[in-house]
Amino acid sequence: MHDENATPTPDGAPPEESAAGTSTPGDGRSRRAVLRTAGLAGAGLGVGAFAGGAAHAGTPAAASTGAAAEDAGQTPARKGRTMIGVPFQRRSTVRVGIVGLGNRGGSMIDLFLAIPGVRVVALCDPVKEKAAAAAKKVTAAGQPAPATYTKGEHDYENLCRRGDIDFVYAATPWDSHFAICKSAMLGGKHVGVECPLAMRLDELWELVDLSERTRRHCMQLENCCYGKNEMRVLRMAHAGKFGRLLHGAGAYNHDLRGLMFDPDYYEGPWRRLWHTRLRGDLYPNHGFGPVANYMDVNRGDRVTHISSFGTPALGLAEYREAHMPAGDPSWKETYIESDRTISLVQTAKGRVIRLEHDVSTPHPYSRVNSLGGTKGVFEDYPARVYLEPDHTDDKWADFSEYADFDHWLWKEHADPPGGHGGMDYIMIFRLMQTMRLGLVPDFDVYDAATWTAPVPLSHLSIKAKGAPQAIPDFTRGLWERERPGVDSPKPKPDA
Repeated sequence: MHDENATPTPDGAPPEESAAGTSTPGDGRSRRAVLRTAGLAGAGLGVGAFAGGAAHAGTPAAASTGAAAEDAGQTPARKGRTMIGVPFQRRSTVRVGIVGLGNRGGSMIDLFLAIPGVRVVALCDPVKEKAAAAAKKVTAAGQPAPATYTKGEHDYENLCRRGDIDFVYAATPWDSHFAICKSAMLGGKHVGVECPLAMRLDELWELVDLSERTRRHCMQLENCCYGKNEMRVLRMAHAGKFGRLLHGAGAYNHDLRGLMFDPDYYEGPWRRLWHTRLRGDLYPNHGFGPVANYMDVNRGDRVTHISSFGTPALGLAEYREAHMPAGDPSWKETYIESDRTISLVQTAKGRVIRLEHDVSTPHPYSRVNSLGGTKGVFEDYPARVYLEPDHTDDKWADFSEYADFDHWLWKEHADPPGGHGGMDYIMIFRLMQTMRLGLVPDFDVYDAATWTAPVPLSHLSIKAKGAPQAIPDFTRGLWERERPGVDSPKPKPDA
């Protein structure tokens, strides 16, 4: 008898198992272990060659993975079949396991519980109180009590071994994303992770290879791709309103100084400690993902090189001097992360994407979110547009004039619940919809790796005084194929 809730196998191939099962998460790093040692100046844990060496050195595993970025032609041989166009197996109920129940995971669970046909089966967090609070939300929603995994930093491995989970969602500190994704896929689960996907280039390649071998999707859950403005611009671009596309820009300019020095908000605090390890763009996905969608990156175009430049690292030290008492652990830290990183990304079609990252200086929140072509331009924050032949007076026009281009998801969910203006709900609703209906996901592991690649490569470029770094073709030549993405067609009623 066919079990529609059996562990999904899109093409009928069983997931591969490692010789050691899933007991060893990547390189064995734990969140607490990272936090204990990363306070040393320039610790660079899990960064490998990024903490030193020539800009073209790639990663510690470059020799075995072929992940060195000096030449885009050094693409490792495919170890499995592509995951492009691979649909989920249809199921009436999507069974979810959630790893990480802090600020992000503790709020996202509400959205999973609000979507029909989704059941939260298991929860994992080393802080037992967080797991207990999340479990109460599940039972309050009328679902059976979930299993909880709270025995240390690696208990997610046991969650991933369960046979009654279809999808693992991870909202944990960045250094753990790679290991959780790996454990989930080896355990036969599809996995979605908060950004960034991983912190090293060799890890990105390993996740691409593992997704292809296990036939499990590994996705970057980039909520900004589902923002109302972003989806409207995407559909306008595909309708030709901007003409032939030339340039775009995206950013994460968000003053996080207060939160990064809050001992409770970022536990450890893990996020601030990354400013002692890398100099590049630590968080490119929010700005890069939407612009990559506008330009059909991995769907007819691809990004080829990145050149990055960084300012001195002054903001966090000045904030510490003004706000932190003598003897605070932060005084042992030496910050090297550029206060503002600016990167220029080139595409195969000659387009240019500008990326910015600044979380260390006073600045109103902005993702920049801009797109320009031969017929006009859009700029966000505030949203404004100028398009020919609609406008001829060299003055910005009201973006609301183009509400007819809103994506069908926003027309169906005009007032979605949840944070970030509703984009979180739209993203989760759409992902769960594709899993329930057996559709191809809107994005895949190739998008996840591409949107995250600026993390290590911008660091290397800054160290090399802006020298271009090749961005690998994670699709291995399949980027030229046009295919749907976030601008997805509405499923038919009988789908």
